Amino acid sequence: MKHLGAIFLSILCTQVTAEQIGPWDLDALKKQVPTVNWIDQTKPIHSLTYGGEKYKDQDTEVFAFYASPITLGVAKPGIKFPGIVCIHGGGGTAFAEWVQLWAKRGYAAIAMDLNGSRPPEPDFDANGIARGNGHKGVRVRLAKGGPGHGHLEKFDSIGGDTSDDWPFHAAASVMRAHTLLRSFPEVDAEHTAVTGISWGGYTTCLVASLDDRFKAAVPVYGCGFLHEGESVQKPSIDKLGDRKAAWVKAYDPSSLLARCKVPIMFVNGTNDAHYVLDSYMKSYNLVRSEKHLRIQVSMPHGHQPGWAPAEIGLFIDSKCRADHDLPTPGTPEIKENQVEVTCQSITALKSATLNYTTDVGPRSQRKWISLPAIIRGHMISCAKPPSEANTWFINVTDDRGAMVSTSVQFSVP
Repeated sequence: MKHLGAIFLSILCTQVTAEQIGPWDLDALKKQVPTVNWIDQTKPIHSLTYGGEKYKDQDTEVFAFYASPITLGVAKPGIKFPGIVCIHGGGGTAFAEWVQLWAKRGYAAIAMDLNGSRPPEPDFDANGIARGNGHKGVRVRLAKGGPGHGHLEKFDSIGGDTSDDWPFHAAASVMRAHTLLRSFPEVDAEHTAVTGISWGGYTTCLVASLDDRFKAAVPVYGCGFLHEGESVQKPSIDKLGDRKAAWVKAYDPSSLLARCKVPIMFVNGTNDAHYVLDSYMKSYNLVRSEKHLRIQVSMPHGHQPGWAPAEIGLFIDSKCRADHDLPTPGTPEIKENQVEVTCQSITALKSATLNYTTDVGPRSQRKWISLPAIIRGHMISCAKPPSEANTWFINVTDDRGAMVSTSVQFSVP
């Protein structure tokens, strides 16, 4: 009897400690370092493949670029660096120049291809800067590549076995890359971050909600609630019919962001057609832990614009290197004919703007008006937006040029 009791207790403890969220076996993804095959370690940016999830009952491999201050030749072995995982968007791939940018910042960086493919090897200009390999040349399908990132794999595969679902593979491949990155001797495994652009931002939302080992996450453009409002993905999700609810439950970030424990900074533009401001703020509001916001008026959508904002690096530095935090504005309050908001900041505040739109119709086509606000210490004030304004927020910029945003307001009382 005691023997049976011990067995039961052991099974119970195993069930309690196991981490399985939706289709993802978090125990395996966090603890099992994937096999790695180094393709080329002779250049400043190394290329490799690592083991992925099974696809159509076959083992898979994922291509990635890797760079660090050591591979760039500016640091010697024996030094540890914080790590960063970079996730491309739709039409993208592993970007050599992206990992080089982070390596130059002092990070060990990995960027994978989530399309089951391999981009051309990077070439370098006279100054040693990697050229845009991801947007030229021919991408080669890997012999053991996972699912492509077309609409069929993203949406229509929902139902039955999850191993043919692109969102499952995408998030799992990112977490596998994270586990691999943490295993490298030059990486400070306790100080890692993740950032992604567009569909990579979507995947960042998933991963930040699943993998609490990260110290910072920055989804650019990507968000949840893709099944609502003006989302360009909504028609594809609507076509799923009675499978729609299953897709939303399994793969829309709105089903997971409430469990996010990683400090997260959402970066988007006012007119983004792919990840609309309404859905973006709904996603932001779901997060219960530390969160930040950067909304740029008319921010263009793309990979280079998506990794360009300096605030991404400053935010990640603040979590992985204990550098100065970004300013943190409170919630705007309307008092009579003006708006007031406090902003806590270690750095000096230099400027602020009220941004609003009175237009209606598709959000991607609305015109925005920006007016200067007044800064007095940690208090920011400006005139109340006009009564016709339907959407507004305040941006604050510090003496480093770092811009942050208040929460977006969708009406004027």
